Amino acid sequence: MKRREALKNIGFATSFFVATPTVLSLLQSCTSDAKTWVPEFFNQEQGVVLTKFVDIILPKTELPSATELNVPQFIDKYVNEVLETKQQEQIKSSFNVIIGELKTNPDDTIEKLSENNYKSVLDTYMLVKGDIDEERKSNPESESMTKSEFLNGLKSMCIMAYLNTEEIGEQVLKYDPIPSQYYCGNLQEMTGGLSYSPSS
Repeated sequence: MKRREALKNIGFATSFFVATPTVLSLLQSCTSDAKTWVPEFFNQEQGVVLTKFVDIILPKTELPSATELNVPQFIDKYVNEVLETKQQEQIKSSFNVIIGELKTNPDDTIEKLSENNYKSVLDTYMLVKGDIDEERKSNPESESMTKSEFLNGLKSMCIMAYLNTEEIGEQVLKYDPIPSQYYCGNLQEMTGGLSYSPSS
């Protein structure tokens, strides 16, 4: 079965991501160097913006950043190879709207934008539980993603891709290579407080 058909109901626009073997193989195939990466689906400007956003969402700490684990490359491949044409068009359109929000001066180039520009857009439009998406509330029938839907979808996909990378799944989370039983008990006692890897 073709990848697109097998996963046609899994979409960026719905903020829903399932770690099927097909998706995991797609994730593990992303090995491009961030500095030389050329997006397959997004244009160069969108690729730069995607990279900046995911590293703000998941920056480098004692753990690798999202870009170090090829999360932008995965998102680009996922949109290009899995999503339907209509969803792809929605994402490109939404991306251009977000880029317009980033450029407080329309003559600015993406390279001139600071991290504060990105953080300001995320702070303005990223919703947390209980927040109301005023843009959706004012136009509930629109088929376009709101700025909040786009950014929350990006965040969701970024986090799920990150947690399903080989390095995080096997080196950081509790990894069971052959999950054959159901575990019930105190997480602190069983794993030292670590969650089980989604790819177990």
